[in-house]
Amino acid sequence: MINLQIKTNSEIPASSQLFNQIRFAIASGKFPPGHRLPSTRQLAMQTGLHRNTISKVYHQLEDNGLVEAQAGSGIYVKSEGNEERSKFNSPISKKYPDASKIVESSLNELLSQGHSLNEAREMFLTEIDWRLRCSTRVLVTAPSYDMGIGKLMAQELEQALNISIQLVPLEELNKILNPISSGTIVTNRYFIGQAEEIAASTSVRVIPIDIYDYDQEFELLNALPKGSFCGLVSLSSGLLRAAEVIIYSWCGDNIIVMTAQNTETNKIDAMVRTARIIVCDKFSSDIVQYALQKNREDIIRPPQIISIKNYIVTDSINLLKRELGLV
Repeated sequence: MINLQIKTNSEIPASSQLFNQIRFAIASGKFPPGHRLPSTRQLAMQTGLHRNTISKVYHQLEDNGLVEAQAGSGIYVKSEGNEERSKFNSPISKKYPDASKIVESSLNELLSQGHSLNEAREMFLTEIDWRLRCSTRVLVTAPSYDMGIGKLMAQELEQALNISIQLVPLEELNKILNPISSGTIVTNRYFIGQAEEIAASTSVRVIPIDIYDYDQEFELLNALPKGSFCGLVSLSSGLLRAAEVIIYSWCGDNIIVMTAQNTETNKIDAMVRTARIIVCDKFSSDIVQYALQKNREDIIRPPQIISIKNYIVTDSINLLKRELGLV
C-alpha cells in the first residue's frame, strides 16, 4: 500500500502533492494497470484532504489519460492494452507449450463469430505483418520542455535493445507521424495520454514503459540526519522537479534537496562539497565523479554517490523486446 502523505505546511498546494504522488506511483508501476485507486472517502481519511479536492485530482489524472472511471466500481489505472496483448507474442514452440492453446483459442473464437479459416488466416497474417512493420521504426517522445527525459529513455533503449531510436518532441509528433505508415512510439506513463491522442488517427502503436521506483534511495534519504543535504543530478529537468516534489512530500524539511542537470557544472561542484548523498542517472555518473575528484581538496567528508543503473524497469525492456521481435 502506497503511503500518500500531505505536508500541510508546504508551499506546494495539497492537490499538487497528491497528484504528483499518484502520478509517480503509476509511472513507476507501484499502481500497475488495472489497479483500483482508493475511494475519495478512504483517501480523505488517510490524507486529511476534502473529498472534493481528491475528486478534482482524480479528474485531473483522468484528463491526463492515466486513470479511468468505471461506473459503480471506482477509479482504475488505465490499461493501454499492450500488457494484455503481450501474452500472445510468444512463438509456437516446445519452449512455450501454452502458445498453441492460445492460438487455438483465438482461432476458435474467430470461427465461432462466423469467420472462415481463410479470413482468420488473413487476420493473423495482417496483424503479424503490421507488428513487424511497426518494429522497423521506433520513436521515443517527450515534451519539448523536457527533452532530457526523452534522451534518458532513448539512450537506455538503444543500449538495451541495440537498435536505432528516434527522439521526437511531443509537439512535433503529429507532423512526424503523418507521412509514415507504421511505427512504434515509446514513452513513459507521464505522457502516455498525450501520445495516444496524437497517434489515435494513425497506424502507429504506442507502448508505455514503467520507470524505476527509487524505493532503496528513498529509504536512504529517510535515514539521513535532519538537515542533511541531498543532491540530485540528471539529464532531465522534469525528472529533477518531480523528484524534488516527491522527496519534499515524503520527507518534509528533514532533507534539503539540491538539484542540477548534468550540464550545470558549477551547481554540481557546490553539490559534491555539501551533500551527504548524491543520486544521479547513469549518464551523469561520470560527470559527478569528475566533480568529486576536481573538488577533493575542499571536501571534508565525500558524499555517497548513488548511480541509478536503469530508469526503465526490466519488465518494460523485456516487453519491448517481445513486441519488437527482438527475442
